[in-house]
Amino acid sequence: MSVEEEENAAELKIPDEFLKAKCLMNCEVALILEHKYEQLQQMADDPMNQMSQVFEKSLQYVKRFSRYKNPDAVRQVREILSRYQLAEFEGIVSTFPAEFCTSAKTVEEAIAMVPSIKTRGRAHDDEAIEKMLNDLSLIKKFE
Repeated sequence: MSVEEEENAAELKIPDEFLKAKCLMNCEVALILEHKYEQLQQMADDPMNQMSQVFEKSLQYVKRFSRYKNPDAVRQVREILSRYQLAEFEGIVSTFPAEFCTSAKTVEEAIAMVPSIKTRGRAHDDEAIEKMLNDLSLIKKFE
C-alpha cells in the first residue's frame, strides 16, 4: 500500500503487515491456553509456574466466546474460510462476535460485518456468501 493511499478495510486497503499477519479465532486461542493450563497444572508444585489472574481471565473469556469447541471443527472453519479466499483478518473478523454463524444469518449481515467480502474483482457474489454462511453453520450444528 502506498503512503498516499488511505487505509480502508472495507476495500482491503490495509498495510501489508496486516495482510500477512496470522490471526487466531477465539476458539484457537482457547485451545492454546487450555494446553498451557494443563502444563501449568502438572507443575503446580513449583511456585514459578503459578497461573496469573490475567491468564485465568483470558482463558475464561476465550472459552466463553468461542463458537467452536472441537479442534476438528476449528480446522474445518479454517478450511472454509480459505476455500472462500478470505484474507486472514477477514476470516477472523467474520468469526466475531460469537464466531460469525450466530451473528450473521443473512448475506446482508455478513457484508455489513465484513464489507470487503463484496469488493470488486472477487468471486464473492451473494450466493457464494450465503453458501459460506451455510457451511459454517453446518459445522456448528454437527459439532
